Amino acid sequence: MSPENDYCPRCFTPLGQPAVTPGLPTYRVRGIGLAANVAVGATAVLYLAVALSSLVGMVLARRARANDDPDLLIGAGIIVAVVALIMTVVHLTAAVLVIIWTWRARKNTDAFPGAEPAFGPGWAIAGWLVPFANFVVPARVVAGVARDSLWRRATPALVAVWWCSWLVFSIGERLASRADDRAYEKLAEIPVDDAGYQAYSDLYQDSLLRTTLPALGCVIAAVTLILLIQRISAAQEARIASATRQWPTAPVWPAQTWPAARPAQSAPAEQPALAEQPAPAEQPAPAAQPALEVPGVAPAS
Repeated sequence: MSPENDYCPRCFTPLGQPAVTPGLPTYRVRGIGLAANVAVGATAVLYLAVALSSLVGMVLARRARANDDPDLLIGAGIIVAVVALIMTVVHLTAAVLVIIWTWRARKNTDAFPGAEPAFGPGWAIAGWLVPFANFVVPARVVAGVARDSLWRRATPALVAVWWCSWLVFSIGERLASRADDRAYEKLAEIPVDDAGYQAYSDLYQDSLLRTTLPALGCVIAAVTLILLIQRISAAQEARIASATRQWPTAPVWPAQTWPAARPAQSAPAEQPALAEQPAPAEQPAPAAQPALEVPGVAPAS
């Protein structure tokens, strides 16, 4: 961006600030996000199975009426109860994983310069647990995390779709469950006539209709939440990685030219000893020369 601006016009990050403030802790979110996505997807699939189990119960109730066999009604009740129990366990697991991911993602934004979170990290947990606040706070926390992680000031539309569909599922599922319980209490434990069997068939048919809207909300909420978790996790991991110097194995410094080392010189080979030169033979003494005769001088005796 232009140095004339004091902040980024898209995300309002101050000019000259690093991607992550040094010294502040950050947390990995990709792994816990993947686990949360798997649990959320499994919850949606199992809730669809719960809704369709009412269809199975309706078919078994009609067969029980035709064959006058109350045991088929017991089998239908067992199928519905088992599927609902499995869905509840997976739903609670998904809720725990999503809360942990939300807390980590919200905590990471404290280290992002330019982030402006509206709620502290503690609300990423308490927002789901406090009555009445859980209708608003979780959505606002995730909206802030999405804005600060995806480098934008506008809340992504996925957050609004996710939260609206989640409210439809959460409220609709509770209302449908309470209506089913009230209708079941009015039934005879063992039907004795066609009217009794027909009451069981009507119960499962009404339950299927009551769970249609919550099931649709559950699927939409699951898909949008999975997309949000995936995008936010990838953005945060990339931002944290960009602020961390990565060495492949050891620091690699710019290439430098060093003088080549001199090769080790071997010791000079020992020179062979010179052969001894023979001593020169003694020259014979020169013979005495006769004295020259000088005229008028008598020779010495």
